[in-house]
Amino acid sequence: MPDIPWSTPTQAAPDAEVYVMASRFETATLAGAVKFFLKAPGIIGQIRKAPGAHGVALRARVFSRTFLTLSAWEDRDALYRFARSEPHRSSSRAAGAYMKESGFTFWTVRACELPLTWAEAERRLAEQKSNH
Repeated sequence: MPDIPWSTPTQAAPDAEVYVMASRFETATLAGAVKFFLKAPGIIGQIRKAPGAHGVALRARVFSRTFLTLSAWEDRDALYRFARSEPHRSSSRAAGAYMKESGFTFWTVRACELPLTWAEAERRLAEQKSNH
């Protein structure tokens, strides 16, 4: 299945510090993966319109039931405002019914370092998982 490549909704000043989140989701079933995948474009679209969003990408591995997200935000509050808004809020609650595992990691970078690589996101997610 195709990934949704990095897009930059709002360009940050190159020397600005941005708040980054990487997430990994694994669904319990293939049907759950299909549900997640079908919801993803709407959520990505929501991020692209969210105040304070500086970047977003999705890596979808539907048949492996695994999804990675990578996003950059003006600050932590911008990310949390998005997370509490619809349709993300309802979709994330509903996903709990078919999610096997999820992981999140957060860090900051200078905006000139965007877009980040999937290798960096996966490394940080693996570190986060090994620390728990």
